[in-house]
Amino acid sequence: MNNEIELMSNHKIAIGVSACLLGAKVRFDGGHKRNSYIDDLLSEHFDFVSYCPEVAIGMTIPREPIRLVNFSGDIRVRGSRNPDVDYSEQLSAYGNKVAGSLQHLRGFIFKKDSPSCGMERVKVYAENGHPERNGTGFFASEIMKQNPLLPVEEEGRLNDHVLRENFINRVFVYDRWIELAQSGISKSNLLDFHTRHKYLLLAHNQQVYRNLGRKLAALDGVNIDEFAQQYIADVMAVLKQRANRKTHVNVLQHLLGFLRSCLDGDDRAEVLNAIKAYGKGEYPLIVPITLLRHHFRRNPHHFVNRQVYLNPHPGELMLRNNI
Repeated sequence: MNNEIELMSNHKIAIGVSACLLGAKVRFDGGHKRNSYIDDLLSEHFDFVSYCPEVAIGMTIPREPIRLVNFSGDIRVRGSRNPDVDYSEQLSAYGNKVAGSLQHLRGFIFKKDSPSCGMERVKVYAENGHPERNGTGFFASEIMKQNPLLPVEEEGRLNDHVLRENFINRVFVYDRWIELAQSGISKSNLLDFHTRHKYLLLAHNQQVYRNLGRKLAALDGVNIDEFAQQYIADVMAVLKQRANRKTHVNVLQHLLGFLRSCLDGDDRAEVLNAIKAYGKGEYPLIVPITLLRHHFRRNPHHFVNRQVYLNPHPGELMLRNNI
């Protein structure tokens, strides 16, 4: 098996993924864990690069299952039936190798609960056999440690509509950032990036947005490259936070303010009612967003038209239809 599938095209964003989630029969029992949402829907919008750490280090198909074992604070990867067999160094070395070559990726989807690929809450067994869900897969750990900006998620958590939208949102933000960095970071394009993402950031944390704005306003004499590294680290960290109905309502009301002189009383009332209904949980976010898009198409506003918030990801993904 080829452990790294080549990108299918140059125009789609590339995301790493555990191979079994795409239907590859690489599991310990010779099976797979194909995820239809990932393989059917997301594959239409992203190029997947698949990885199976166990196969990559030479483990057979089928094979003995592995698990994390805690030896007095030292977590190891051992065979579940033959605990004398240790795969820790091999999996860490492979993870380290892959982690240093992911410049082409804009995100990674891991297999949950896996001793190699689990992102969090992987079972760790005590020597007496009692498990606790407090571990991280050895491969996933290296990927995340060496690529702290890279958006990561588990397929199980993608069943949560808010986490799903959050992950895809971060993938597109990270892709825009890489594009900016490749063009050469300057004070002007940093300010432009921050401005375009204003309402997206406000939906996650108003205070962080304002703090970043103050720092951007005082860039004279600051090393721009060092500042940019800290800036994007702060941006990606705040975007991990769940936006909620209250913060979205605040952003929607701000955007409606740009239409104050354009809408008659009935149109304005319709949008306000949709925003209020969303805030109460009666409508999904897509309803007030669609109304605002409609009115901004009829009444273009240069500042608002450049806001990522209104179109952060492809509409075909319908990510805001259920949040």
